[in-house]
Amino acid sequence: SERLELVSFTFGCPTPEVVSRLTEAGTDVWVTVTSPEEAMQAQAAGATALVVQGAEGGGHRGYFVDDLKREDFGLLALLRLVAAQTPLPLIGAGGIMDGAGVAAVLCAEAAAAQLGSAFMLTPEAATSSAHRAALATSSPTRLTRAFSGRQARGIVNRFMDEHDRHAPQGYPAVNQMTAPIRAAARKEGDGQAVNLWAGQAHVLAREAPAGDLVREFGREAFATLGRLS
Repeated sequence: SERLELVSFTFGCPTPEVVSRLTEAGTDVWVTVTSPEEAMQAQAAGATALVVQGAEGGGHRGYFVDDLKREDFGLLALLRLVAAQTPLPLIGAGGIMDGAGVAAVLCAEAAAAQLGSAFMLTPEAATSSAHRAALATSSPTRLTRAFSGRQARGIVNRFMDEHDRHAPQGYPAVNQMTAPIRAAARKEGDGQAVNLWAGQAHVLAREAPAGDLVREFGREAFATLGRLS
């Protein structure tokens, strides 16, 4: 009855029945995919667009199944592989931090770009002080299950180093178990015991209002595309 324009899914693919109910109500259905195989499954379910998530991106991976043996694709390679198999609109996500990055995924046949870490230093973001401090450094990132039991990319810290090797596949149980530790660490400003989700290019994040960044990224993207043409 709300006539939502868009519903998006991650951590799995909705059933064709769910997709059909939404599309019949006039709602677009976007599904996050991390491989060509997932893209084909989402297309078969009736998705109207695909959010193509490269391994560069921060936070949780949108795998349908968090398989230890799966291959992680970079965004550019994944966009081209998925574009070769489906005519659905693609939204490129993962490691995009500026207008040039937006232009890059548009050149790779994405219809749009989705940015996350690029907005983590905005005043609108609920980013903790410890997280903001880490984002401003050139510290490396890594995929880990230590905080939630599911693969996610964050800035390397002590908690990750100490618990990576024996972290089980156990989302959301592990996430619930570590939540009090992380909450206490945030309160104390301890960046060594909290999940510092961030993409590989987090050092490019800028401190500015979100609206200003959107406009700036747009100008940069058009300028880049203009130079290319």
